[in-house]
Amino acid sequence: MSASRTGVGGDGGGDGVSSRSGRRKASHSQMKHIFKIVAILVAISAIWVALLETSTVPRSYTWLLPIYLVVALGCYGLFMVGFGLMFFPTCPQEAILLQQDIVEAKEFLAKKGVDVGSE
Repeated sequence: MSASRTGVGGDGGGDGVSSRSGRRKASHSQMKHIFKIVAILVAISAIWVALLETSTVPRSYTWLLPIYLVVALGCYGLFMVGFGLMFFPTCPQEAILLQQDIVEAKEFLAKKGVDVGSE
């Protein structure tokens, strides 16, 4: 049997139909995401052009709005990274399992004659 028929190949599954439909679904969701981003950019551009055409906001301020938008998005991104770091989940059970795996690996390597150092 070939590798692709046994499920060992690169497509991740035994039949080509499921992998093709999975790719189609992923492509469809990517297109929805791209469409959403383009729609938001078009809406922001339309608001900016409308503000430029009308005299509700002084023209000198209106030309700076894209810069303000980029700065605001940067601040939002930094805030989200900081928030994620502050509330990063700790997993004490996983830490214990990791320490056990390290001990097992050191024992295995010591049996093979590899010097793993001392603690």
